[in-house]
Amino acid sequence: MDLTFTGRGLAVTDEVREIAEHKLAHLARLEPRATRVDLEFIAEHHPRIDGTKRVEAALYVPRKTFRAEAEAQDIPTALDRVTDRLDRQIRDYHGRRKKRAARKDALESASPNPQTADTTGE
Repeated sequence: MDLTFTGRGLAVTDEVREIAEHKLAHLARLEPRATRVDLEFIAEHHPRIDGTKRVEAALYVPRKTFRAEAEAQDIPTALDRVTDRLDRQIRDYHGRRKKRAARKDALESASPNPQTADTTGE
């Protein structure tokens, strides 16, 4: 899984990269088809909200993109929140796929099989 880091208003240090790799490794195990994660670290410049950091993430899977963002006073906390949100999205997506597969199996077993049809009229 490729990680792309972008910093707006702040520098992305090696420490931040290591923390992000460690926290996102869980998502790679949860969704092995993930190809890329784009992380954007933003320093908010608002007079009332001093020092707020925002993290935006996009996790790319074939035919699907998961997006999340979070704000906190420091980057590791915001990264935790983003990881939790992406984790929840992936788990919900897997649950919907399992329900769809179960529904398809149920429909196939409920349909009459022409080979086992009653042939008493012969």
